[in-house]
Amino acid sequence: MRTILVATAILCAVGLGSCSDAGGPTEPTPRQVAAVAAKPEPLVQGGAITGEVRARVQTDLSFRVSGKITERLVEVGQSVKAGQLLARIDPEEQKADLDVAAANLQSAEAQQTQAQLAYDRQQSLFRTQVTTRAALDQAQEALLTAQASTKSAQALFETAQDTLSYTELKADADGVITARNAEVGQVAQAAQVVFTLAHDGDRDAVFEVVESAFLRPIDGDGTVNLLSNPSQKITAKVREISPTIDASTGTIRVKVAISSDDPIPLGAPVVGRFRYLSQDVIQLPWSAMTSKDGKPAVWIVDPASSAVSARAIDVAGYETGSFIVKSGVSAGEVVVTDGTKFLRPGEIVSYVKEASK
Repeated sequence: MRTILVATAILCAVGLGSCSDAGGPTEPTPRQVAAVAAKPEPLVQGGAITGEVRARVQTDLSFRVSGKITERLVEVGQSVKAGQLLARIDPEEQKADLDVAAANLQSAEAQQTQAQLAYDRQQSLFRTQVTTRAALDQAQEALLTAQASTKSAQALFETAQDTLSYTELKADADGVITARNAEVGQVAQAAQVVFTLAHDGDRDAVFEVVESAFLRPIDGDGTVNLLSNPSQKITAKVREISPTIDASTGTIRVKVAISSDDPIPLGAPVVGRFRYLSQDVIQLPWSAMTSKDGKPAVWIVDPASSAVSARAIDVAGYETGSFIVKSGVSAGEVVVTDGTKFLRPGEIVSYVKEASK
């Protein structure tokens, strides 16, 4: 009985083997992937950049003469009026120079008075033929010399007066003190910046941005929002773009004119939003990107054979969840967007053709 069972099992195994050999090798199932047809779509790039509010006009105030600062009358953040006294340096040296100039002027005026009297006397004597023409000419020359000396002394006196006034630093316009660079007791050199004054009036939002951010034309005006009040939208228009790149930060400075009925505090942090003119581009999801010879690439499907091939591309930019193709993909070509990790060149894939139209 046991022999019969073993023989039966062997016959069944042989029969199954013969049946499988008769069918031959089976074809591999095509890999299922997701694909889309590349097509240009309008893209409006933009974004938010951060900056701060600054006065459109800002001046650095400094003494025009050197001296020891004896008095400072304002603090940072204080509002001042045009002509208001801000600081003073020790005026003793300038007062001494003024006294010397005043004495020289008095001496010159006295000499001019004497020369004038001598000239008048010589004129009177010349009319009565008592003196000579040479004596009259000599008196006239002395008078002209005295008059010139008086003018020179007067100029030096006025210069000394101006120099004395330079010991007082005054605001040149209405505004707010935004910086202070000197203290009482410090010796300030001529033209050394002591205060920075932000003038009242127009305001700018100033941004430090990468160079490429403003290479494309902007579609109309942008908006600026205060971080302290996001609901307040202020119309903004680009007023100035720096022609040079900051060597330390690699950015360019952009000044945007802002206007608002509500007062905008200086130094307030703001967020600016701008939109560029729309342009048609091919945009693909990140999952479509692969690599070929170390460069970005995508898998292209041949619609006739469903075979795939890797093609290198140039990327124009990266967006959230997608990238923009600069070159390498033409409109209408079918691009694999999911299932790219294990593909091989020439592999047959299966995809939903309706989804790729």
